[in-house]
Amino acid sequence: MRSEAASQPGGLERFASAGKGRGLRARRRYAVGELLFSCPAYTAVLTVSERGSHCDGCFARKEGLSKCGRCKQAFYCDVECQKEDWPMHKLECSAMCAFGQNWNPSETVRLTARILAKQKTHSERTQSEKLLAVKEFESHLDKLDNEKRELIQNDIAALHHFYSKHLEYPDNAALVVLFAQVNCNGFTIEDEELSHLGSAIFPDVALMNHSCCPNVIVTYKGTLAEVRAVKEIEPGEEVFTSYIDLLYPTEDRNDRLRDSYFFNCDCRECITKEKDKEKLEIRKLNDPPSAETVRDMIKYARNVIEEFRRAKHYKSPSELLEICELSLDKMGAVFEDSNVYMLHMMYQAMGVCLYVQDWEGALRYGQKIIRPYRQLLSWK
Repeated sequence: MRSEAASQPGGLERFASAGKGRGLRARRRYAVGELLFSCPAYTAVLTVSERGSHCDGCFARKEGLSKCGRCKQAFYCDVECQKEDWPMHKLECSAMCAFGQNWNPSETVRLTARILAKQKTHSERTQSEKLLAVKEFESHLDKLDNEKRELIQNDIAALHHFYSKHLEYPDNAALVVLFAQVNCNGFTIEDEELSHLGSAIFPDVALMNHSCCPNVIVTYKGTLAEVRAVKEIEPGEEVFTSYIDLLYPTEDRNDRLRDSYFFNCDCRECITKEKDKEKLEIRKLNDPPSAETVRDMIKYARNVIEEFRRAKHYKSPSELLEICELSLDKMGAVFEDSNVYMLHMMYQAMGVCLYVQDWEGALRYGQKIIRPYRQLLSWK
């Protein structure tokens, strides 16, 4: 499957957004559902767990994919896809043969290696950089704490370890900047079921600033990003996307924004916090829980969500489902089923049920979350 050609962002312009740095602004009116522009990936990597079911080149899901004859770990739709991907795949092919099961760089390391290779062969701007070049990415280097700097140094060490044959490295300081840029500007590609497919760089998409009241949404067709209006956009209006999951209350959203992107959001939703009460719905009891009890349960909910995220890497499906059920039982003593933390764990439980083909369990959880999700994620 070939990605369609990217549309020209002719009705848009780059501008200096007050208090936000660079931004994207509409030069004409866009209707709800209208495509503002599309952007092919500057470079992308398919997540390892999807190899064999998706093409490493275009990310198409397809039966009967052909293996790379050398490493036998990359799969392609056809010879054309394989040839198009070879300049990037060759960075990994011989290394995968040499390291075998010990070949395990992170997606961030793999993506950064491809950026270095592409910058070596493409001195001019690419079709992905009509409005913003990769080299212009913000790194927020001055805001990195010691922990984040140490993680970057670990990634640099992995880059040298796994990619010594086909890469020419800049000095360590330049690599720190590049990894910081990737961390702030990389995208996670998801399929229509919101399953993780891989990571990519979309420079023009990265130009958009964040709002918890976005007027566009980014979706993916293989390795092509599409930006569509979810509200009417008037000429002169800034184009905003969301960098994070909007389901959560204001404090959670801004914790995430500060940790990953180093800013607080000042959109209408964050100032008014008008949906927070609805998102943190408390069970209606004859003896209402105290404010302290509610605060403690919110703290527990945040911790169990983080525990579950880590546990997905090493626990069995039955153990994961047990975490979901125990946490839902505990939170349910205080929270309504429509509370965002309850919804989060029900969604995770539904995913586990789907994985083990427990269709009745998946349907049971799905029926509980669909209406609250629709209400909480509706844009005004």
